[in-house]
Amino acid sequence: MSASSSSGNNTRQQLSARALFYMCLLAFQFGMQPVLTKMYTPSSVCRSSVIISQEVCKFFICLFMLVISGSLGDAVTGWTISSWIGVAAVPAALYSVQNYVTLIAYQNLDPLTFNVLNQTKTLSAALCCYLIIGRRQSRMQVLALLLLFASALVIEKIVSLDFHDDDTSPSSSSSSQLQYTTRHVTHGVAPVLLASFISGLAGALSQKNLQSASGCGTSGGRNSYLFSMELCVASVICLSLS
Repeated sequence: MSASSSSGNNTRQQLSARALFYMCLLAFQFGMQPVLTKMYTPSSVCRSSVIISQEVCKFFICLFMLVISGSLGDAVTGWTISSWIGVAAVPAALYSVQNYVTLIAYQNLDPLTFNVLNQTKTLSAALCCYLIIGRRQSRMQVLALLLLFASALVIEKIVSLDFHDDDTSPSSSSSSQLQYTTRHVTHGVAPVLLASFISGLAGALSQKNLQSASGCGTSGGRNSYLFSMELCVASVICLSLS
């Protein structure tokens, strides 16, 4: 019994270490992506070309992962064009719009502001998962979502944490007004908030499709790599037609 318990503890520790490793990679990606995107995608770039290039790269990465996982044969069992359109068309169209407006926000916001506002997609994901899937949030999760919303209000200075605002100099006033220029709102804040909402909506639809018993494969549901590839192809078609 003790050996079995020890084996279970070791497995949990290994999973925890793996989870921590991937969380660190994800945090690094979140921190660096706005910086690199703003650096290498100037405002003059053709946004649709950038997004199409991303989708093509994702397609081949997912195909590679599907092949090395050994689940290619099972994943495509029962696959049809009609099933692809049924599960991927709407989410792909939403993700195409999301990627486009996200790129606009990348080019017009500083990385910190973008990352904080972009995390409001967790709010939209929770709302859309409740409306579409019926998944409720715990009290602790609701509290975390409220704190996330508060941080977005603080970063945009809608709610101020400066309780000793004695600085009324012209330079301070002008710098405060600069932050709320029309372009900052229309080309920065509004696009990232729209992208966050679309992300939650498309994510809820994608999760529903992935968990659907009508998906491809002999084991039921839909393979996540195959679904990502379907989204990539549908997104490229949507962007090409637009």
